[in-house]
Amino acid sequence: MTVIERTGKLDAGEFELQFFDSRYMLKEEDEEKWSGWLKPSCIPITIILILIILVVLLPLLDHEKNDDNATAGLNNLKYLRRNCSNTCVFQLVESIPENMTYTKGSPLHPSVFHGWLDLIEKAQNTIDIASFYWTLQDSDVTPDPSAWEGEHVFQELLHAGTRRGIHIRIAQNKPSIYQPNYDTEYLVRKGAAKVHSVDFDRLIGAGVLHTKMWLIDSQHFYIGSANMDWRSLTQVKELGVIVYNCSCLATDLAKIFEVYWMLGKKGADIPSTWPSSLYTNINAETPLAVSMNDTLTSVYLSSSPPQFCPNGRTNDIDSILDVISKAQKYIYVAVMDYFPSTLYTENKRYWPIIDDALRKAAVERQIHVRLLASWWNHTRSSMIYFLRSLAVLNSSDSYIEVKLFIVPSYSEAQGKIPFARVNHNKYMVTDNSAYIGTSNWSGDYFINTGGIGFILNQSQTGTASSQPITEQLTAVFERDWFSEFAHSLSEFEEYG
Repeated sequence: MTVIERTGKLDAGEFELQFFDSRYMLKEEDEEKWSGWLKPSCIPITIILILIILVVLLPLLDHEKNDDNATAGLNNLKYLRRNCSNTCVFQLVESIPENMTYTKGSPLHPSVFHGWLDLIEKAQNTIDIASFYWTLQDSDVTPDPSAWEGEHVFQELLHAGTRRGIHIRIAQNKPSIYQPNYDTEYLVRKGAAKVHSVDFDRLIGAGVLHTKMWLIDSQHFYIGSANMDWRSLTQVKELGVIVYNCSCLATDLAKIFEVYWMLGKKGADIPSTWPSSLYTNINAETPLAVSMNDTLTSVYLSSSPPQFCPNGRTNDIDSILDVISKAQKYIYVAVMDYFPSTLYTENKRYWPIIDDALRKAAVERQIHVRLLASWWNHTRSSMIYFLRSLAVLNSSDSYIEVKLFIVPSYSEAQGKIPFARVNHNKYMVTDNSAYIGTSNWSGDYFINTGGIGFILNQSQTGTASSQPITEQLTAVFERDWFSEFAHSLSEFEEYG
């Protein structure tokens, strides 16, 4: 969550082989010099020998010149092409805070809690997790009965690493006095996991690793808004995606994790040139075509900050702008914080990149824009002004609506849980695309903060037994938008 960040507690291309046709023209004066040994009968044999050298020996020599990283990168690309025929399974997962209920018939999806347990159970060899901070064990506040889910996830990870022989790697934000990450320290002491901490202050001068991802055996993965925090399972509203049996895309996600793992090594620096093994040809320009839930789907992964993006990786902000630009009917956004500015820089500055894109879509293209931001104890009141400046554009010529989502507390105990009872979602859905990310929407998250975006486009309808993914996510948004928890801006007149 954004406030945790502020207090220290929260939140190639294909290789082308070119054959050059070298033509040697013998001048008349040179012909006599060569005629002594170059007989006409030798010409065919000479040509054959030359071809053997070109086809066999030169590639071998060239292979020897390539470094291990380049070889690994080529092998990875071959691996991706060979296995992209897999039928991937997409599953939305949510955390709905305790005691918060919707009207009968509202769409609901499996919990993040059960999704994480399922991923741990499916692991055969490896679990890689990238995370902001760890408080699964309820070690930072007065114990709450609802913390049992986080404790259970932690114990299953511990068991996987110590009893089942699963190799667990964790890339996390650098711990601090306010964010000590006792959970990961314990996993290391027990020999259950290896941990690398990424120091953004040292690497780029500011920022945090805000990513929330799980990668299992380079086959299954989770990306979403939920931190490794017991509250993210029972006290905070979260949304993410789990993709099963999708080695082609999971292998690409592994490259993002390897960036974190590499930069988390002691004394590591951002390389001037990334190893080619981390390059990708899966991006906004050339998305991966896979069968997902029996529907042909174009999909890719984006990353931030730009310094963490090896060749070919689409920057996270560019993926968001791309999804906005391709919408034809509507754009629905659900995000905790929405600020067309920076929030954590010493000198705040205006950063209207997303804001301008939404305005342009609504005004110039008459796209229906709905923005659902969050309101809780830690929301900056200045966000109201930015949201009103959007809402004022709502007219017969441009359709832009804004609401604020409030997760109520149903008991005094719930109200006392710090950094809880908030809609922490970070996604966007349009009539043809979906973006599920790990970042709030202010400038800092795309300039110097680590995050991931999962982007898909489905131009076809699903099968009779499979609702299109964009329709699933649209239904989730509309459930929240029309619920009793969504409030119009007019209810916040006291803030300006």
